[in-house]
Amino acid sequence: MGGLAEERVRAAVEGLVARDVTLIDAVLAGDEPINALHIEVDERCFRLLALHQPMATDLRAIVAAVKINTDLERVGDLAVNIAEAARRYAGHPPVKKLVDIPMMGTIAQAMLRDALDAFVRRDTTLARQVLNEDDRLDELKTRVFRELLTYMMQAPTAVEPALDLILVSRHLERIGDHATNIAEDVIFMVSALDVRHHSPGPEA
Repeated sequence: MGGLAEERVRAAVEGLVARDVTLIDAVLAGDEPINALHIEVDERCFRLLALHQPMATDLRAIVAAVKINTDLERVGDLAVNIAEAARRYAGHPPVKKLVDIPMMGTIAQAMLRDALDAFVRRDTTLARQVLNEDDRLDELKTRVFRELLTYMMQAPTAVEPALDLILVSRHLERIGDHATNIAEDVIFMVSALDVRHHSPGPEA
């Protein structure tokens, strides 16, 4: 499921940058596998809770899996949102050469991949690295907004496509937030330490 979500984000961003309508449409049409896995994983987790009444670490692992499952489904939805904006953007002349948005896509995908690796390996050090990457996405999103605002002020025809690029940057930032959620769940699963709303800090 994580691999599917990551691939859909990659394809949506690639479709935007390359103005590849075929690739964009494939993302728009391919949401069903993630939705099906979302239901299947939830059912398996709830069955484990009902039948085995797990305690301590096992209980935290199942709860983390349920939460991560929801985050991954949402990443799939955000990939569709990016593809929808990319589809609209492809109908306009390019506003500018895209640099920061592809970089945001690369960072978001890496955060997602590392967060899932941390879950599989129960690696809190890697999970904390994911938390520390989130600021880079926030900074790039702000830079994208400021730059595109300048373009919109200079040319009224740039307003609509520039707004779509701003939306894409927000969706990518949200994907980073979901990767952060997964990393926080990993730390709680392994260490019983809740780092939500706190600085990740050094590992104890």
